[in-house]
Amino acid sequence: MPLIDAHGRKHDYLRISVTDRCNLRCVYCMGEEGIEQLPHSDILSYEDILKVVKAGAELGISKIRITGGEPLIRREIIRLIEQIAAVEGIGDLSMTTNGALLPRYAANLKKAGLDRVNISLDTLKPDQYRSITRCGELKQALDGIEAALKYGLQPVKLNTVLMKGINDLEVNDFLRLTLDKPLHVRFIEYMPIGDHDRGYRDHYLPLSFIEEKAKQAGLPLTPAPLPGGAGPAESYTIPGGRGTVGLIHPISKHFCDTCNRLRLTAEGNLKACLYWQDEKPVRPVLNDKKALQALIREVLAGKPVEHQMAADGICGTVKPGTMRGMSKTGG
Repeated sequence: MPLIDAHGRKHDYLRISVTDRCNLRCVYCMGEEGIEQLPHSDILSYEDILKVVKAGAELGISKIRITGGEPLIRREIIRLIEQIAAVEGIGDLSMTTNGALLPRYAANLKKAGLDRVNISLDTLKPDQYRSITRCGELKQALDGIEAALKYGLQPVKLNTVLMKGINDLEVNDFLRLTLDKPLHVRFIEYMPIGDHDRGYRDHYLPLSFIEEKAKQAGLPLTPAPLPGGAGPAESYTIPGGRGTVGLIHPISKHFCDTCNRLRLTAEGNLKACLYWQDEKPVRPVLNDKKALQALIREVLAGKPVEHQMAADGICGTVKPGTMRGMSKTGG
């Protein structure tokens, strides 16, 4: 029986956070002081992650995304990719990364069975990159993009969080990235994820801003098929371009009615929605596949019809204590 929630949505997609650690400190992901990291003993082992994947695959999960933190800083991540790629029923295996370590790992990731990557990139200016990430070097991310293209981790999608007063003047530069290379730029609305993030109203812009800027620059956005994957982006091309432009509106035009995903946190909690507190630990049932599958169905049965941002509205009050930071949930 497929995984269908109380609102008729079929779920075939599991996002797995393998670590809460990261080699960057992006402003929308964690506070300047970083996070209180989980002890290594609290992080779910690869063997236990694999149990969840296998149980889920038997229920119809066919798409897996590996996230963090930064997944490439976890030791032996290639081994996990190999193991998941070998699970019967898994047909799409992807990863979200900041790209800094892709020059080192891209070839082996592809060989192990990783299909594609999403690379976080919020600016094309070196100084601004250091400011947004608090410690990163733009060249490393750009080298990571080239490595992903070279070794066929495609489609290569770039995740760009639109932030007023920070990168809104770079929109046209990002749009032009899709003209000459097979890159798929996905603009994402700024979300207030985590209790540390109370300044999102200062930086939030609806993605209608992207459409306006594209029109003004003579870069018309034409509807196009999605370039692969299971994401919620509205997809467009610019005539003559080799890539696509994606718009992801979690606030101004939420896509809850088509949500198809579950999430597994780094310490082993299942979540049905990024933006609700509800989650259940898998550890007590990891050695009983039927009980684990029953837990997956239980979590799905409790999935709300829409996320809290949709329920509260952009001007609603984000309640303290109701959310994890993005680094502790998985992007």
